[in-house]
Amino acid sequence: MSTPKRFFCENLQNATEVYLEGEEFIHVKTVLRVEEGSEIVLLDGSGMEYSAIVAKLEKHRLLAHITGAIQNDKEPREHIYLLCGALKGDKTELVVQKAVELGVSRIGIFNSEYCSAYMNQNKIERLNKVSREAAKQCLRARAPEVLYFDNFSAALNSAENCKNKLFACEFLGNSRGNMLEITGSTALVVGSEGGFSEQEFALSESLGFTGISLGKRILRAETAAISMCALAAFALGELK
Repeated sequence: MSTPKRFFCENLQNATEVYLEGEEFIHVKTVLRVEEGSEIVLLDGSGMEYSAIVAKLEKHRLLAHITGAIQNDKEPREHIYLLCGALKGDKTELVVQKAVELGVSRIGIFNSEYCSAYMNQNKIERLNKVSREAAKQCLRARAPEVLYFDNFSAALNSAENCKNKLFACEFLGNSRGNMLEITGSTALVVGSEGGFSEQEFALSESLGFTGISLGKRILRAETAAISMCALAAFALGELK
């Protein structure tokens, strides 16, 4: 038996019926071809998931009757915040997708000194769509928000409330902290293809970040970002 299809929708709390419209309805109609009477799951980003039955398919929207609500059990217990330099091509999309699957709660994409990728509002909207699709695929109830920081200092300061602040730096000989011993909320910083300058690393240290080495091999930027997410998730018990 296949798992009911999942869709993000607003205003679900205390509702008995709801209309699914916009982009999610287009996905229903043109890709999934959901029929009247089908069971679906609706998500409002609150951590709850609502079972529902498709009551009516109209030209531009779907009417669903909500039949129940439960607390989703796939959301991470600890907050993981990934800050990643903008990457070329579709590599940033890959990082967002895998970070969501690994339990990241928030994602920031930033510009830095050696970053050569270009970001605009359309690309950020696309990354948030990737986040929503990944959240649905791995049965999460929340889609992590993807933000963009044109200023590197602002990106680092956005993690000021995290208990652990880890900065992956390719020119460090040895890690200055043990990533596998962390507990509590965690921010992870990984650069773009060009890496970081000495000045950027010094700035991170002044803001309380700990330099982390990912070994003696130079990893591609997307590999480093995904690896850090996996290591943090493992250390925080999310992969057990």
